[in-house]
Amino acid sequence: SHTWIVDPLDGTTNFLHGIPQFAISIGLLLEDTVIAGVIYNPANDELYIAERGKGAFLNDQRLRVAGRRQLNECVVACGLPHIGRGNHQLALQELAALQSKVAGFRRFGAASLDLAFVAAGRLDGYWERNLQPWDLAAGLLMIREAGGTVSGIQGNDDPLQTGHVVGGNEFV
Repeated sequence: SHTWIVDPLDGTTNFLHGIPQFAISIGLLLEDTVIAGVIYNPANDELYIAERGKGAFLNDQRLRVAGRRQLNECVVACGLPHIGRGNHQLALQELAALQSKVAGFRRFGAASLDLAFVAAGRLDGYWERNLQPWDLAAGLLMIREAGGTVSGIQGNDDPLQTGHVVGGNEFV
């Protein structure tokens, strides 16, 4: 059976503060597999779409993940837990462990757009813990259809089940 996974406003805090980094994210699952995804950033009029087996696109331009192979050349994004949610200490430990290994970090505040940016090659990688399926569904497919890989943080787990995600090209 088909299931729609919808986030009508990913990046709510950004939206409320007038920061133009928010999106509408829609994923379509067939059984447990994401088969279509749409992420729309109305502030920039950017429409990301992906269909399983047919690629990922931004406003009709085909997407490809970045091809960087050296971690020290990569710009990665991460999410940090909101107050009262998640393990803040673990997030800071992970951030500290990678800080000297990458060219830079970004924290934008809208997981679906971070994933779309990886698919578009704007970011080289992304990781975050404790996300919801509506944060992830469309973006996971977007990265895969743009030639990248996504997994749970343990490497073999399903981000839709665990809420933990790592995504990028095959080298990152």
